[in-house]
Amino acid sequence: MYFLIYSEDKLDSLALRTENRAAHLAWLTSDSNVVVKIAGPWLDPDGIMRGSLLIVSTDNLDTVKNWLAQDPYGLAGLTAKTTIKPYNWVIGAP
Repeated sequence: MYFLIYSEDKLDSLALRTENRAAHLAWLTSDSNVVVKIAGPWLDPDGIMRGSLLIVSTDNLDTVKNWLAQDPYGLAGLTAKTTIKPYNWVIGAP
């Protein structure tokens, strides 16, 4: 099953994002129960990273929530809001 994960950073937190980026990128592939299909930051009109968009494959929503609880961005206090939704990949699915 696929899940779309959309997160928004707290205001004025680009430095915090940058400081934790390497750990976050390593974490994305750290759990064999969650396979990241798409990952990247979304940008504001000035091209500044303001949040993340992920599409992952895993068994259920609880697995996604448990995995996200270990995200270095979240643990560092970067994230203001996260939305998780089941996702039906129609065009361009792997």
